[in-house]
Amino acid sequence: MAALAFSNGGGLDFWALADRSLDIGPLWWKGMPVAWQSMAGFRSPHLHHPEEDDGRGYSRTNSGFLVTCGLDHFRQPVLGHPMHGRLPFTPARVTAHGEDWNRSEPVLFCEGEVMQFRSGGEALRLKRRIEAPIGGNRMRIHDVVTNLANDPIPQASLYHINFGYPTLAPGSSVSLGSRKLIEVKALPDPSSTSESVSYPADGEGARAVCRLTTPVANGTSLEVSVNFDTSTLPHLQLWHDLHPHACVLAIEPCTSAKVNSIEKPLGSGESRAYSIEISFKHMTSSF
Repeated sequence: MAALAFSNGGGLDFWALADRSLDIGPLWWKGMPVAWQSMAGFRSPHLHHPEEDDGRGYSRTNSGFLVTCGLDHFRQPVLGHPMHGRLPFTPARVTAHGEDWNRSEPVLFCEGEVMQFRSGGEALRLKRRIEAPIGGNRMRIHDVVTNLANDPIPQASLYHINFGYPTLAPGSSVSLGSRKLIEVKALPDPSSTSESVSYPADGEGARAVCRLTTPVANGTSLEVSVNFDTSTLPHLQLWHDLHPHACVLAIEPCTSAKVNSIEKPLGSGESRAYSIEISFKHMTSSF
């Protein structure tokens, strides 16, 4: 699998998977693994079949820190759409990568694009730029989705951000703004239920912040913050499976609620921009 290996000099290391929509595979903060990795590992996109298992082929390939779902459907399979759409695990065309020193905050970056095309008229293009400030503690993902077809198309996006051990551990909690949403009591937890719940994030202001906080050694905790633009990602979905051999929790900014979801159409020639910033820090633990 083709990948771009980032190491920003401030403790943030990750792989941007060119063969997988420029999503993020392994990720480490100061040497600590953050990304969940399934037992399936990182399969070649040539081995991925989204239609298998009654449209749930996604589950055989899901692994890594970020899987971007869409671009015209996500969640469970429906007629004509596999689980989480056809964007996941699709190779991207890398258009640029390197260092950008001509700005107040120098960054490592990569850029690329993915086409989602279907005979009969559908044509959606995702352009992505990933930035990691040199010496910093965060990464930014800037996406632009454009409808290149002649007719409006419902456009749906979900950012499946996956955490595993040791970043996910007993005592981990997830909050949205000042609201605590989940607290992990045990890991693994055979008695837990695998579930996903969505919350409105548009009441948090122009941008919402979802935080995963986990106690680590020496009386400190690790905080991972997911900061996203609520004008285009007005909902937050959380999913977790704490059973043995899974042990994953996902923070998922998305375009629609889980119940009674209605996707906003994207007109011919129109574009929609998405912005997510993910930051990492250690702090004195309150646990």
